[in-house]
Amino acid sequence: MSTRVLICDDSKIARKQLARTLPSGWDVELEYAENGQEALDLITSTAFDILFLDLNMPVKDGYQTLDALQSFTTPVPAVIVVSGDVQPQAIQRVKDMGAIAFQKKPASTEEIHELLVSLNLFSVGEQSSDNVPAVDQSSAAEEFTLNDCLQEISNIAMGRAASVLADMLNVFIKLPVPKVNILEVGELQMALDYSVKDDNCSAVSQGFVGSGIAFEALLIFNDSSFPDMAKLLGVKEQITRELEIELLMDVSSVLVGPFMTAIGKQINIDFSHSHPILLGQHVKIGDLINVKKATWKRTLAVEIVYEVENYQISCDLLLLFTEDSVSTLENLLSFLVEDDE
Repeated sequence: MSTRVLICDDSKIARKQLARTLPSGWDVELEYAENGQEALDLITSTAFDILFLDLNMPVKDGYQTLDALQSFTTPVPAVIVVSGDVQPQAIQRVKDMGAIAFQKKPASTEEIHELLVSLNLFSVGEQSSDNVPAVDQSSAAEEFTLNDCLQEISNIAMGRAASVLADMLNVFIKLPVPKVNILEVGELQMALDYSVKDDNCSAVSQGFVGSGIAFEALLIFNDSSFPDMAKLLGVKEQITRELEIELLMDVSSVLVGPFMTAIGKQINIDFSHSHPILLGQHVKIGDLINVKKATWKRTLAVEIVYEVENYQISCDLLLLFTEDSVSTLENLLSFLVEDDE
């Protein structure tokens, strides 16, 4: 009898990659959902044996989906969370909410095979050369955009960086779905005005370059974040402008360093980088934009908003790629997709 498997992930690339890691020849009926609500609707109408569930999704995320499943009176599938969020608290939370296992992204064929066997969800005897899991047809390589690819590798890198910051501060970091867009400088200011809710903010900038790709990592802190950040870091003395800069640099290195390491590992590039610099302190977003207006003009932007649960700490991490880098990125990431075929 076939095993009914549901893969729930907002990323077409992630759905395709996970489908391809399932044991070759496994007799499965495979379906897909792009968010937690779609998954719940499918589970309500159809019996599934296994649900592979992402955490960071729009509409209804993985946590909300697990919470909803707890109230089901009908049988629910065995839930395996597959996510780039590798914070220890995230892993423990999903298990407390009913997930039977956690697997970090990107998962290999060997990892998924071993996990399924250890959970008694698959055995070698179930393999048949006549039955191969169907790959999500909506995820054909030619349909992948640069935004799709960049969003997924940023999602994985975001989780790695958040785990380092969470360990440093002993907190839980709330993670969003990364936003990827090509923006004119005016559109960039509007996006930042919406994200940075305080009147004033402070920012650190650091340049990266490698294999024909150049970009700037910009970390923007709401000014209201400093008191709680100092508290979490055990700072007792009065918060001066000099101490604020020190806090900015410390958190910037903790977030940006692991993020870039994870990005570079996924696309096989060792990026060279400049020293981080203070771009502005207690300034408005418009002032930050004016400093770099001539440089940015039109940019491919990746935006991630990190928030610390139960604290007034919020910061934006932006990767601002040069126009010349876009074609190089497209070629590089298309090869990655082709290699996955």
